[in-house]
Amino acid sequence: MKSLNGIILKSTGGFYYVEAADVVYECKARGIFRKKNNSPKVGDRVKITVPEDGYCSIDEIEQRKNTLKRPPLSNIDLLVIVVSTVEPSPNYLVIDKMTAAAVDNEIEPVIVVSKSDLKAGGELLDIYKKAGIKAFSCSKDDEISIAAVKSYLTGKTSAFTGNSGVGKSTLLNALYPELKLETGEISEKLGRGRHTTRTVELFKVGGGYVADTPGFSTVDLERYNMIDKENIMFCFPEFREYLTTCKFTSCSHTCEKGCEIIKAVKEGKISPSRHESYVAMYNEVKDIKQWQKK
Repeated sequence: MKSLNGIILKSTGGFYYVEAADVVYECKARGIFRKKNNSPKVGDRVKITVPEDGYCSIDEIEQRKNTLKRPPLSNIDLLVIVVSTVEPSPNYLVIDKMTAAAVDNEIEPVIVVSKSDLKAGGELLDIYKKAGIKAFSCSKDDEISIAAVKSYLTGKTSAFTGNSGVGKSTLLNALYPELKLETGEISEKLGRGRHTTRTVELFKVGGGYVADTPGFSTVDLERYNMIDKENIMFCFPEFREYLTTCKFTSCSHTCEKGCEIIKAVKEGKISPSRHESYVAMYNEVKDIKQWQKK
């Protein structure tokens, strides 16, 4: 029997697949994690016991530097939000909920605009670059754009997420051909992609790790990564320089006269779509009490 430190690469059917000392072990988690409502997640750094026979066990989860409920991951450096210019068209509220969830969990959000060979994504890039968020335009056949994204991911743990059909798996295959991930076609009837990725899994590539996550056709991110109304404003990086100069200290930055953020929107310093997303997110949670989040 030996004890090893490792990282959870995949979870399925109650089993966890842990990479430790360059070997992947199939493990069961000890029941105490379930009792404490702290089940292991993909990305967790863990301590495992490897017996001479029988199942390996996860005995300890190291302190997480961050965690997300959707996608269910921990210890992520970058949340790569893939947005297509067409089929499906970009949903700014969904994108901004994901960037806010990343910032709230001290994860760097990165926007990758896919299918730029079908339609230019300049407007999307401008919105997020203005917001201080790293953004790339990328096509699977454009070696220069693929190389730029790949360089930014090197040595980091990254999770790819986005609506079904935006081309996450296709993009990952272009970045790392050795992955050979299953991809799907867009349904003409529904206007969205098939869910080709069914589980969250970390792959060891480029001196780090990358996760492909299941896509979604509809999203209600406040259910999964709910942000307190007092914190939402801090999850929009472009708001920060204006937060201390509003006329009222209790300003919600949604509609008040004298609000510096609203003024910045009118002056073109903040993108209207970003402020609209902020207002929508604020209104979704403003009346929710702490006990209702349990």
